[in-house]
Amino acid sequence: MLLSLNSFAQQDGFWDKDRATNKEIVVNARDRIVVKSEDFPVGTTEIVYRITVLDENQQLANSLASVLKAIPDPTGISQGSAGALFLLSKVSGDDKCQYAIFTTNALATAYKNNGKTDKACLIQNNAVNKDAKVLSVDKSACLQPNTTNLWFAFLSKNWLLNQRIILEIVPWVDIKLSRGWNLKNRKAVLSQCKTTAIAKNLKTSDEYCVCQLEKIQKSYKFQEFQSLMDIEKANVFKSNSEACLTESGTSNAINETNRNQATEATNQGKYGDAIALLLPIISSGKGSVSDYNAIGINYIYTKQFGKAIKYLKIGETLDTSELLTKLNLAHAYLLNDNYKEAKIIYKKYQLQNVSDSLSWSQKVKSDFDSFQKAGLISDDFDRVLRLLSN
Repeated sequence: MLLSLNSFAQQDGFWDKDRATNKEIVVNARDRIVVKSEDFPVGTTEIVYRITVLDENQQLANSLASVLKAIPDPTGISQGSAGALFLLSKVSGDDKCQYAIFTTNALATAYKNNGKTDKACLIQNNAVNKDAKVLSVDKSACLQPNTTNLWFAFLSKNWLLNQRIILEIVPWVDIKLSRGWNLKNRKAVLSQCKTTAIAKNLKTSDEYCVCQLEKIQKSYKFQEFQSLMDIEKANVFKSNSEACLTESGTSNAINETNRNQATEATNQGKYGDAIALLLPIISSGKGSVSDYNAIGINYIYTKQFGKAIKYLKIGETLDTSELLTKLNLAHAYLLNDNYKEAKIIYKKYQLQNVSDSLSWSQKVKSDFDSFQKAGLISDDFDRVLRLLSN
């Protein structure tokens, strides 16, 4: 039967025998005693416990942990943990005890002092010489998702002699939850994601932040992630941002927002801010000819003529018919003291319009006026204007 059960066992958890509780307790006659379990590992969703009251010369034939090694996933409780309970050791004494389980040390200590079990999460009023049960997160008030310990309280029913009680507790650990990603902790990281600059710029950041959460869960245990400094967490979100924007389908929306903000920054003379907004779009491979033209203009106004030429030439290859890109490339050459290259472009398109109502020559003169107001001066401005008037 056990072989058959193992073949169908789900591989989403394990009996953690290394962190099991195995304690032998001596209870004085008619006395009460409280025993704290070992710490339950993160991700514990069920525990199986066994209590055995022994006479002085008796020993357990098999530990509970060794029995559970042959038992599969307890989610099929009628086949899994129930099988473990059926395989209780036959060894027990004639002595009996009553017991109760408490969820806090304070409640257990109060019981030890007054004997009241009304605050217990489980009570065994009938004296027993052996007992075993399954406690699960779904079905027991004793076990909650973040429970780390339980307190077992025993009352000896022997009026004359001491009792020996063996307490064994073995936790079942859900592999996914063992990484600390319970519902509360997942919500905490989602909230952190929504405070990031990218998330704030999205109309709805839910899908984006869910993507961030999934990637973080794969790379970190919850406690590992929480132990990172704020700057390290920000870097984690940043490193995942490009992929999550694409996967959540929000990259186009954020890019459009950045383009609009870049245009506004350029109009306000905040050329460095505009460049910072446009660079991520271009770096992601989603830059359009307009993006390359816009970043080229801003590099011109910040006197970074080499970079302006670089990006404007790339933009020119994306659309050879876009005259504004060609015009700004000519400006970049001219301001970079390369009149020869600039002249070729200025002369080539002097009879065309850059838009339906604006001629090439008119745009050149307008741009030169803007450059001069911004402190960009060239002795060749007049040469170009004379060239275009011929």
